[in-house]
Amino acid sequence: MNRREFIAAMAAVNGACLTLAAASAPSSSIGICTFSCNLQWQTVRSQNAKAAFSDVIGFYDYVRSLGANGVQTSFRELDPQQLKRLRGKSEKDGAYLEGDLRLPKSTSELADFENEVRLTREVGASVARTTLMGGRRYEVFKTIEEFREFHRQAKERLMLVEPILARHGLKLAIENHKDLTLEEQLTLIKQLSSEWIGVLVDTGNNIALLDEPDQVVESLAPYALSVHLKDMAVQPDARGFLLSEVPCGTGFLDLTRMIKVLRAANPSIVFNLEMATRDPLLIPCQTDKYWVTFPDRKSSHLEAALAMVKQNPLGQLPPSIIGKSLDRQLLDEEDNNRLSLSWMRRAIV
Repeated sequence: MNRREFIAAMAAVNGACLTLAAASAPSSSIGICTFSCNLQWQTVRSQNAKAAFSDVIGFYDYVRSLGANGVQTSFRELDPQQLKRLRGKSEKDGAYLEGDLRLPKSTSELADFENEVRLTREVGASVARTTLMGGRRYEVFKTIEEFREFHRQAKERLMLVEPILARHGLKLAIENHKDLTLEEQLTLIKQLSSEWIGVLVDTGNNIALLDEPDQVVESLAPYALSVHLKDMAVQPDARGFLLSEVPCGTGFLDLTRMIKVLRAANPSIVFNLEMATRDPLLIPCQTDKYWVTFPDRKSSHLEAALAMVKQNPLGQLPPSIIGKSLDRQLLDEEDNNRLSLSWMRRAIV
């Protein structure tokens, strides 16, 4: 039994006790990640005067005004004075900060990665999120060989950064990001078997790969270092189905149960809201292209996924930005974040 398997076993043994301990959560465990304010960040990057903030410190102040007590974001753009200022503000507020790191693509980028790790630690964060890729698996890869090469390189990149993480004392949480199936991510984490590398559990992403959401949370919980909390809605489509983030408490996920499972496994975990205000995403699981990188899963996962869509009809229309003015989009994004954070404050108590 390696270290990771031991941790998983202990989590199961102590589950009942930890569930009791998790019955009360400090407000500092509720926050927001960058992508929940993606429309605002787009206005920042375009230097639009409509933006509610202009930098990371302004983002921190903005989400605090929405009711969040912490943020998960990148600190790579901050200078020493800004790092000191943000750390002081968060410590005074009793808030948390989590980082957001880009994995190096080669050894030539290791120095830049280590600098990001150093900045993340200097601001006071002990956990940072990362992803193995930015796109969606079924849209990026044209052959199974392309995916396998990506998978091999991803493991190599993580092995390269593990000594850097250990040297600086920063834990890295790999998000399940529409790239690896549940089984693939579990295998990767167990193979790495590192106390410095775990999982950021996104409660909705793996629906896009037809994994059952409760099973995803339960299976990844023993390795969870952070969370992207989101609720989801689904709609039928001839090509598969449409998938949307919706304000917490209005979708079909049992978020209350998921929160309990995650806190039982890691009582100190924080919950970063990720409420993407955008048009619904097409999950084209009724097309041949979708299955290129995992052809063996079609017979075992498609029927159940389509049944899930049928069993969870929409209670209300999901968020959409098509045809709306920028002002309306920004208002919708803020409303969705406020509603979700309000639900989280009621649910995580």
